[in-house]
Amino acid sequence: MSLIKFNRRSPWLDSEMTRFLDTQDFFNDAFWNKTMQRQPALNIKETEEEFRIELAAPGLTKKDFNISIEDGYLNISAEKRDSKEEKTDNYTRQEFNYNSFSRSLLLPDSVKEEGIEATYENGLLQLKLAKKDEAKVHASRSIKVS
Repeated sequence: MSLIKFNRRSPWLDSEMTRFLDTQDFFNDAFWNKTMQRQPALNIKETEEEFRIELAAPGLTKKDFNISIEDGYLNISAEKRDSKEEKTDNYTRQEFNYNSFSRSLLLPDSVKEEGIEATYENGLLQLKLAKKDEAKVHASRSIKVS
């Protein structure tokens, strides 16, 4: 009879569990940003005239968003804070709710930075990024050889 040792544990699982249980890493901002913060779904569509970005962010209002351009990056962030307090004779209940996200997208050279428009309706943030004239796809035409 032979003795064969099997390693059934995954190296990935071991490293993630060690990282999760490490108390010094537990209080690190990167830990919370990686594990707790959810990024909203993002769709990007390119047309001949523009880029269109759709970002699903239900439950927010227009004033919750901050959209800026910095060093060639389109920065989209939102933050919403709510608090409710209920008092009765025997107890006080207070609830806090905080939601935030941040996304940064590198803008291609073909985008006109001054031609960016944003709208928010029914939980969907839509951005239109106009293209520079030289980047637009021009209609094809045939040239007759004489």
